[in-house]
Amino acid sequence: MSRVLKAAASRAADLLPRRRVLAAAVALLALGACSRGDVTGPVVATPDVPAQPRGEVLGNGPVTVALLLPLSAGGEGAGVAQSFKNAAALAISENPSVVRVLVKDDGGSEAGGRAAAQAAIAEGAQLILGPVFAPAVAGAASVTRQAGVPVIAFSTRANLASRNVYLLSFLPQGDIDRVVSYAASVGKRNFAAIVPANDYGGVAIEALSNAAARAGGRVVGFAQYNPNRSDLAAAAQTIAGYGSQVDAVLVPEGGSGAGAVAAALRGAGIATGQVQLLGTGQWDDPAIAGDPNLSGALYPAPERGAYEAYLGKYQARFGSIPPRTASLAYDGATLAVGLVKARGSGAFSETVIANPSGFIGVNGLFRFDPNGLSQRGLAVYQVTGGAVRIISPAPRSFGAGS
Repeated sequence: MSRVLKAAASRAADLLPRRRVLAAAVALLALGACSRGDVTGPVVATPDVPAQPRGEVLGNGPVTVALLLPLSAGGEGAGVAQSFKNAAALAISENPSVVRVLVKDDGGSEAGGRAAAQAAIAEGAQLILGPVFAPAVAGAASVTRQAGVPVIAFSTRANLASRNVYLLSFLPQGDIDRVVSYAASVGKRNFAAIVPANDYGGVAIEALSNAAARAGGRVVGFAQYNPNRSDLAAAAQTIAGYGSQVDAVLVPEGGSGAGAVAAALRGAGIATGQVQLLGTGQWDDPAIAGDPNLSGALYPAPERGAYEAYLGKYQARFGSIPPRTASLAYDGATLAVGLVKARGSGAFSETVIANPSGFIGVNGLFRFDPNGLSQRGLAVYQVTGGAVRIISPAPRSFGAGS
């Protein structure tokens, strides 16, 4: 198991998709100042470093921020970039005179991230939002560390986080911590996992091991299956072989895959009414609620209200439904505006960005730790009768010492 974990820990896929139109809290505010595997896979960019013209500018405020996106990456990468840019533009349009955001193309590559960061800093950027993809984050960080400019990136590659390189993303560890902690609070102590044999599956196994230990439980074992699910039945039989040793099983795959895994477990003789199925944020999907194989299962996600309000504004302005991950750019841009309004010239210091009280965004409560990782306040949902319901609300603040 240790070889799987070590190999997977360094390769977590970026920005795992969250499809369901869910939500969280209201506008992004710095509470401390006021008193809280890639979406598309790695982008294979051309070896040429993208040219860095002055490019598009959002807003006209006195403080300069940059937004680094894979605009020239092509394919799905370009679509991701456009939705992120739209979301940031929407946020800035609500307070246009606080910051000016320089939109830069990083091409999704390490060289592109480095060139885009260099150009942004040369034009006076005091904060960089993005990049989205891991190679570009690494390239940008190699420049920003020397310049002392903080980065708030959108990758879920946890090993990219460091002092002054913050990840405003949906991290698997946070999801699994939340749902395992809740399961432990209602008596579940013996965990297993059935995961795809890829980077995300390996990260989920490691996260489960850590979360179970923190919750006073243990991981009995795990099973992996090919991403095409050709050997899913055999993997389910492996889990069934643990018998009564297991009282909760993590199923991190989302969408229709979650239901397929649950059906395979049931077919292997696992009574899902007795063994608690646990999901992740990948279950943020309309397909989950309607799948009878998942009835009674639990998963973590933000609460609903503010994301739906953001979504309505996005649709009204751009005429389309964005991917859930685009809301990260909205929250990042709104955070930049909120910090400048609250703190002025000291807005982007490490002390302010890593405020332990955290912030509230459209995806709920979040904060950064000094090493760059983010922590989110999530609710726990239960699938029931073709719908989902909250059985443990999201926290409204981070507790003292948490």
